[in-house]
Amino acid sequence: MSHDRLGLSELDAVIAVARRGSFRQAAIDLQVSPTALSNTIAQLEARLESRLFNRTTRSVAITEAGRIFLEQVGPALQDLRAALDAVRSHNAGPSGTLRINAFASAARSALMPLVMEFLQHHSKVHIDLVTEGRLVDIVADCFDFGVRSASLVPNDMIVIPLGQPQRYAVVGSQAYFEKHGKPRTPSELLQHRCIRVRLPNGAIFPWHFERDGEVTRLDVRGPLTLDEPSVVKVAVQEGMGLGFFMAQDVEQEIHAGQFVRVLEEWTPPRDTLCLYYPNRRNPSAAAKAFIDLARTRQVDQDRVA
Repeated sequence: MSHDRLGLSELDAVIAVARRGSFRQAAIDLQVSPTALSNTIAQLEARLESRLFNRTTRSVAITEAGRIFLEQVGPALQDLRAALDAVRSHNAGPSGTLRINAFASAARSALMPLVMEFLQHHSKVHIDLVTEGRLVDIVADCFDFGVRSASLVPNDMIVIPLGQPQRYAVVGSQAYFEKHGKPRTPSELLQHRCIRVRLPNGAIFPWHFERDGEVTRLDVRGPLTLDEPSVVKVAVQEGMGLGFFMAQDVEQEIHAGQFVRVLEEWTPPRDTLCLYYPNRRNPSAAAKAFIDLARTRQVDQDRVA
């Protein structure tokens, strides 16, 4: 069979397995059986006469040939899908699927209001939002958009700010502070019980502080190390220790009196969250509409600010 007769489903299969590192998880994403997905990849490898993935009973790893294939095919597949969407949307308006990658905190605070407003006006568009802590190449992984802090966006991307700059917040329960007192400087946190957070790459997230040009990064200590913000909230509510969050993620708890914020003068505004995307010659009608709405919302927010 000719190499030229590769189908979109086969290309989607390679991208899904590479992104997930698992045939089972990729099969769930693609709504096919793991056996069918494995057969699709095997047939494609036979046609290409190259192994794209190294498989064991416990893991799947992309080969160098697979990496080269993805680097070349990923952007081309995005362009092809955009062209198909453009044809479908010519008379019917924006339609199809927009895939967005963001970390969970950004999705909750900055992205979802934009998504909700967009879907109210464009009922034929489906939003596929993937939240994860690791940084991904949105082009190679076939995402239309990414959301990250401004400093983490690649230089070759187009950027639209989402909302105002973010701030960190150190919080604890009233019961904790009644028992242990409040820290007055970041260094005093080393004498407090703090809930440590493990990043997706396994590293422990340091707590960041800044005031009058003085920057402090602390590897705090405490009774727990966790990797899920919602679980950290529970630990803080139970008085197990202090937590370090993005401020917008604990606004409700602070307002309700569940959390008490400390060291606020040491947590100035940081990077703005940004929607970013590659410069494509023919973006789909759905992508154009999403970009237009994001820009309109940013202009309105700037006027309010």
